[in-house]
Amino acid sequence: MATIDPTARVADGAVIGDGAIIGPYCIVGAHAVIGANCRLISHVQVMGHTTVGADCTISPFVALGGAPQDLSYRGEPTRLEIGAGCTMREGVTMNVGTVKGGGLTRVGERGFFMNNSHVGHDCFVGNDAIFATSATLGGHCEIGDFVYIGGLSAVHQFTRVGSGVMVGGVCGVRGDVIPYGLVNGQYAALEGLNLIGMKRRKFTRERLAAVRSFYQALFHGPGMFADRLERAKAMANDDPAIAEILRFIAEGKHRPLCLPDDGKA
Repeated sequence: MATIDPTARVADGAVIGDGAIIGPYCIVGAHAVIGANCRLISHVQVMGHTTVGADCTISPFVALGGAPQDLSYRGEPTRLEIGAGCTMREGVTMNVGTVKGGGLTRVGERGFFMNNSHVGHDCFVGNDAIFATSATLGGHCEIGDFVYIGGLSAVHQFTRVGSGVMVGGVCGVRGDVIPYGLVNGQYAALEGLNLIGMKRRKFTRERLAAVRSFYQALFHGPGMFADRLERAKAMANDDPAIAEILRFIAEGKHRPLCLPDDGKA
């Protein structure tokens, strides 16, 4: 059985999973689904067509499923889906999608969202993401698995951030960041590979050496970037991470690629 504090307001039609705890002064809307064993500590608002997976912990003043901050929105029944095992600290906000963006904002499993971080409309966030304090996504962003976004950093709308990326603090990310990249600076520039994160993902020395060799050839080799990219395609079979990076680059549509700030690219 779920436990619902007497001061909470749970609308007719809401689905509350077994073992969930709805704390004091929480508001759960009629179209919300709260998974089993979730804990809404207090003063949480879950609005709209929002589904929260099992075993999530949601701190005070979190607002989930609010209307997208997009002038085209007209109250359509778009959705927000949050995976299991996520932690949302104080003041986190996540918005539902827009019709023009596909109607869905999706957040993966086991995410850790520190206070006042924000997931904008129509974003897709992968599994095991960490957003530090006030990390912010504009609309339509795509964030891969095991991504860390530093405090006070903002990702421009339609930007993609590949898996295993680390974004430093106080960064403005305006270009697509290749998988396993490390970016830093007021306007984020590629500084290398996220070697610490790769080691945590159990990359061997041999794999690290192969990906580093590819990175150097692609971003710091001789000639124009387009020529280096064409030559680097021959390394796709050297490691799955290299193939992933090449595929990520090929699939770019909306934003330029985030490049090193050394003038060579």
